[in-house]
Amino acid sequence: MLDAPIVPDAEYDRVFRALQALEEAHPDLRSADSPTQRVGGKPLPEFASVRHAVPMLSIRTETDTEPSGALNFDTRIRKELGLAEGDAPVEYVAEPKFDGLAMSLRYEHGVLVQAATRGDGEYGEDVTQNIRTMRQIPLRLHGDAPAVLEVRGEVYMRRDDFDALNERQREAGLKTFVNPRNAAAGAVRQLDPGIAQKRPLKFFAYGLGELTPAEQGGPVFDTHYAMLQTLKSWGFPVAAQVQIAQGATELVAYHQQTGAARDQLPYDIDGVVYKVNALTLQRQLGFVSREPRWAVAHKYPAQEQLTTVTAIDVQVGRTGKLTPVARLAPVFVGGVTVTNATLHNLFELRRKRVRVGDTAIVRRAGDVIPEVVGVVEKARETYVPNFRMPRQCPICGSAVVREKTEMNHRCSGGLFCPAQRKEAILHFAHRRAVEIEGLGDKLVEQLVDAGIIRTLPDLYKLGLTALSELDRMADKSAKNILAALEKSKDTTLPRFLFGLGIRHVGESTAKALARHFGKLDSIMDASVEQLLEVADIGPIVALAIRTFFDQPHNREVVEQLRACGITWEEGEPAAVAPKPLAGQTFVLTGTFPTLSRDQAKDLLEAAGAKVAGSVSKKTHYVVAGEEAGSKLDKALALGVTVLDEAGMLALLSQGVDA
Repeated sequence: MLDAPIVPDAEYDRVFRALQALEEAHPDLRSADSPTQRVGGKPLPEFASVRHAVPMLSIRTETDTEPSGALNFDTRIRKELGLAEGDAPVEYVAEPKFDGLAMSLRYEHGVLVQAATRGDGEYGEDVTQNIRTMRQIPLRLHGDAPAVLEVRGEVYMRRDDFDALNERQREAGLKTFVNPRNAAAGAVRQLDPGIAQKRPLKFFAYGLGELTPAEQGGPVFDTHYAMLQTLKSWGFPVAAQVQIAQGATELVAYHQQTGAARDQLPYDIDGVVYKVNALTLQRQLGFVSREPRWAVAHKYPAQEQLTTVTAIDVQVGRTGKLTPVARLAPVFVGGVTVTNATLHNLFELRRKRVRVGDTAIVRRAGDVIPEVVGVVEKARETYVPNFRMPRQCPICGSAVVREKTEMNHRCSGGLFCPAQRKEAILHFAHRRAVEIEGLGDKLVEQLVDAGIIRTLPDLYKLGLTALSELDRMADKSAKNILAALEKSKDTTLPRFLFGLGIRHVGESTAKALARHFGKLDSIMDASVEQLLEVADIGPIVALAIRTFFDQPHNREVVEQLRACGITWEEGEPAAVAPKPLAGQTFVLTGTFPTLSRDQAKDLLEAAGAKVAGSVSKKTHYVVAGEEAGSKLDKALALGVTVLDEAGMLALLSQGVDA
C-alpha cells in the first residue's frame, strides 16, 4: 500500500496460498475482508477515491512454474467448455505478465478524464494528474472512439531508466528504490505531479473495463486479440510479445520462449498470462470469486526470496576493489540455489541495514550476480555490531584505502596482491606499457593458475621448457614469447611507470612525472607536496602515487624488475619549456592518412595539449580522419573547430597558442 513491500512476491504468494488452503479446509473462518476475497489494498487517504464501474479483478496464479502449468490451464478450460479429446484446440492470447502497477484509464468521447489505481478492486485512487504527465498515455484518442472507454493496463519502468533514477537518487543523497515496480508505483502515487513528471514511466495496455455497449454505438470485438489491435490504433502501447496460441502445445512453447528471453527484455516480468481469445467463450466461462475463469497468470521461478545472513565476508577483485559479500543460508531463487550475494560496497550495505542474522531479501535475475536488496525490518533479539571494512587486505595484508570521492575501498598492494595478479600482469604487458607481444589473457591465465608466475619479475624468469608444456604452446610460440620478454626490457620511464598500474596514473600522468623528476627514484621518494608540483596532478592522484610507493611490496617488485634487466634512459629533470598547446583539449576520431591515433596523441601531448575521449563544450579541437563517426557529428553540433591531419600538423609546427 505504501509501495515499499517488506517481503518479496514469492513469500507473499506462499502465505496467500496457505491462507487459501486454510479457508478451503475451514470455510467458517473466511471473512468478508479476507485478502482472498479482495484485491490489493485500500486507497490512500491522500487521494480521492474512485469506484470502478467494472471491478479490477486480479487473475488466478498457476503455482506450477514449470511448462506443465500451461497444460493444467488448458485442461481446466477444455473441461469447463465441455470439449472432448478429439475436438479442436482452444485459441488463446498469450502475453507477458508485467511487474508494475495496474492502472485504469477512463476516456469520455475520446478524452482522458480519469486515471485510477486498482486499489482493492472496487475502489482505487485518483491519480489523474500524475498519469497525465506520461507521454505514452494519449490525452486524446486517435480516430473514432466510443463515448465511454476504460482501458486497463500496467504502468512500469524500464530497467535502464530505473538504474539511472537510482543513480540520481544516490548523487542527491536520497533514498534509492529496491526494484522498478516499487519505483513506478511510488512515482504514480506522488502527491506532487511535478515529481511524477520527472520519473521515466511507461505503459502497456492489456484489457478493458467499462465500454459503451454495441447497441449504443460502441465497438464490437470478436476476440481479445482484435481488441488489443484496436487499442493500438487508438494510440495505446501494446507489448510486442503478445501473440495468439493454439492449444496447450503453443502455450508451453510461448512460456519457454518468453522465459528464455526474460532477462533480455528492457522491463521486468514475473510470468506470462494466458487468456481465452474468443470473447463469447470468455462470457461463457465467467468468473469465480475474485478471478475470471478464462485467464491465468503462469509465473516463472521467483527472482526474490527470503533467507538468513549467516556471515559477511570480503572479496578482493581483479582491480583491487573490496566487495562485502553476504554468506547466506541456501535458498532457491532465480532457478538456482544461492549461498552468496553481493552487497556492492560499505555504503550500500549500511543503507540496506544488513547485519549478520538478519532475514534478507535476495534477488537473482538470469546471469546477474545475486544481491541482497534489503532486509525484513524487525527488532533484533540481540545486539549485532555494524560490519566494518578491514584496514588490511584479507589476501595480501596491504593497506586498504578509500578516496573521499569514491564509494569503494581498494587494496593498495597492486603488484603484490594475488587477487590482482592477472590484471597487473596484463596491464604491465600492454602495448602502451612495456609491451610484451603475444602475452594475452589466456596465456597469463595459464601461467598464473599453474603457479608458474606469482609476481611480475617471474615473467623474466620464464624458460622454454615451462612455456612449451602449456596447452597450445609449441616451441616456436614459446621462443616468440621469450624474445618479446627480452625486447620489453628496453623501455622508457613513462612506459614503465604506466605499466606499474598505479591508480589514476595513466599515460599522460606517467609522462608528466618522468619529465618533472627525470628519475624513478626521485618519483618513488617524492612527498605529496612535491608531487603536487607536477602539472595536472592534484591531491587525489598525488596521494595515490605516495600510497603505492609506501607499500614495501611494491617497492620490492620494482627493484626485482630492475634486477631482471629492465632499463630505461634517465636524466635530470627537464627544464620547464613553454607548451604551445597547453590548456587546449583535443579529441581524435577516424583514421588518419599517415599517423596512427597513438602517434597523433603523442604529438599533441608533447605540445602540452590534453587528448580527451569524448567531445564536450570544453573541447577546443576535433581532429577527424576517414570514417569519423558520432564524435564529428557532436563537434559540428557544438560548433567545435574541426581539423584534418594536415591542419593538426600545421598547428603543431606553427606553435600557435590557440
